[in-house]
Amino acid sequence: MASGILDVDLLAFERGSRQARDAVVDGVMRSLATGFVYTSSDLPADLLDGAYGLLQAFFALEADTKRQFRAPGASGQTGYTELLVETAAGNTLPDWKEMLNWAAPLPLGHPLRRRFPELYPEQILPEAAVPGITALLGDFHRAIADLQRRFLRVIAVGMGCDEAFFEEMVSEAPTLTRALRYPPMEQAPAEGHLWAAAHGDINLITALPRATGPGLQVRVAGEWLEALPPEGRVIINTGLMLERLSNGRIPTGWHRVVAPAGGTGERHSVVQFCHARPWTILAPVPSCCGPDRPQRYSAIRAADALEEVLYRINLLEN
Repeated sequence: MASGILDVDLLAFERGSRQARDAVVDGVMRSLATGFVYTSSDLPADLLDGAYGLLQAFFALEADTKRQFRAPGASGQTGYTELLVETAAGNTLPDWKEMLNWAAPLPLGHPLRRRFPELYPEQILPEAAVPGITALLGDFHRAIADLQRRFLRVIAVGMGCDEAFFEEMVSEAPTLTRALRYPPMEQAPAEGHLWAAAHGDINLITALPRATGPGLQVRVAGEWLEALPPEGRVIINTGLMLERLSNGRIPTGWHRVVAPAGGTGERHSVVQFCHARPWTILAPVPSCCGPDRPQRYSAIRAADALEEVLYRINLLEN
């Protein structure tokens, strides 16, 4: 286990005694000082296996077939994103990865969709090429979103807020699930590319169930370490929105994906970015401010924070 990253039991927080709940909150907050924590979950293993099976079938298709499922103007919020597009902020070389993105759709007349159409695009999934993928990925998205919502209840208590502090904030938010394929590095067009260069996520928290192979590295105390969660655990890492809300008490978890030395294979993973609703005003909560921790961040609307990051990583489209 990477130094400082703890393994906690979400179900003990939900079902255990007061003493057990307090122990989980304490472990989560101590671990999130690194930006990362491992947690047990009740995510069905067969749901993850089924999702990987259909996603691998999609990524194995010819490039021209996959391009049919791009979503121009969606800024990576749905559909297929090709290799060498997303570029970590501050990097000159794009990541050596391709992606499929999806979210829970909102009705056309929903005020969030009317106000922020760029964050709630019409969903595009490759149902025509991989029958059954839409329903299964919808089930998967909802299961992970529920897990993240529940985990935020632990974080809320640790921040000194009511347990339900994040409930309204994440309800009908543009939470995004992303499947990634990292091709063999020997196929990269030039030296210097990484599967994914060092970056921090913009959102509140990100959930990473088990991937098909190693490669994820996390930065803890200035050192890059392999992320090695116990079997069956989900990795939770923190994003810039949570760092702002907690006034820096919970820092952003910086990470990268690097092909193992001498490795020749590819890697698949599925992650979900839990967002705040775009009209949320992100400002430090009073319980995280005080004489020993003066307010560090000003307020910003969640939609504006997200748009700036999409621009910096080369996903914002005109």
